[in-house]
Amino acid sequence: MELDLDDPAPNADRALLAPASLASCELCPRRCRADRTADATGVCGAGSTLRLARAALHLWEEPPISGEEGSGTIFFSGCPLKCIYCQNHEISTGNFGIDVPEQRLAEIMLELQDQGALNINLVTATHFAHLLPGALKAARARGLHIPIVYNTSGYERTEAVRELDGIVDVWLTDFKYADASLGRELSHVPDYPEQAARALARMAAQVAARGGIVYNEDGIMQQGIIVRHLVLPGHADDSCRVLDLIWNAAGDVPISVMNQYTPNERMRSDGGALARAVTDEEYEMVLAHADDLGFSTVFWQEGGAVSESFTPAFDTTGVLRAADGPILPRA
Repeated sequence: MELDLDDPAPNADRALLAPASLASCELCPRRCRADRTADATGVCGAGSTLRLARAALHLWEEPPISGEEGSGTIFFSGCPLKCIYCQNHEISTGNFGIDVPEQRLAEIMLELQDQGALNINLVTATHFAHLLPGALKAARARGLHIPIVYNTSGYERTEAVRELDGIVDVWLTDFKYADASLGRELSHVPDYPEQAARALARMAAQVAARGGIVYNEDGIMQQGIIVRHLVLPGHADDSCRVLDLIWNAAGDVPISVMNQYTPNERMRSDGGALARAVTDEEYEMVLAHADDLGFSTVFWQEGGAVSESFTPAFDTTGVLRAADGPILPRA
């Protein structure tokens, strides 16, 4: 399937997402200015080539995203953050995946729609956001009609969020920390709360300007925002302050308070609070604070921390055309 990937440029100010911007990359708040056009890699681990780790239906997102049929998730390799507890570390810091041509991204979107996906869920696409205008134009021209979900760590430049207006239908964004020192310690970025709050405010404003949150007759979000927060063991007080920041930046938006933290091998080896699961008392403290603030839509999880089975296998499923046969990913 040949697809036209010319930049549709619906916004004359879409300079940050222009492919030429990769000569001095500033797509994420790190603004490391790596020359990715010359195959230098940024802090995120990405160079000039699109790298993907998995593309498949996923049933474990929030109900308005996954529904019964599943969300069409595309996992991008690399990440601007370096979270030491990341459950997806094979792809986020290990950069596992397969390099594919840019036009493959549009093809995958269409293949997921054919499999019954309720939406296209772009997981950690921040460092490849420059490919999205062209890929979406090509896929829409071939019949893509389901919403685009932007599944992000929340560490986004407001300029990038602005330029993604008209591309993203649903913002599925994390808000990880209220204390900048936690961001430095656990994710190796100096300014997480500031950047996340500014980006969230712009996301919420975009949704409001488009008429607010929209669901279809089956309760699947077609347009809108969900803000996720993963409660970390030993840091329930910071989680409560995160909810304060969300309320101040975006008001009464749907939030997803998660207790699924599962210590990875490094965290178990290091010991300390992050070597254990979140306690029921910690989780209930955060949920109670959400109620006190007045959030009207709160997604929450029953039981203790989930096992690694909730993390999909990063085995390059769906990345290549089936007719191409198996291929080993580049190390």
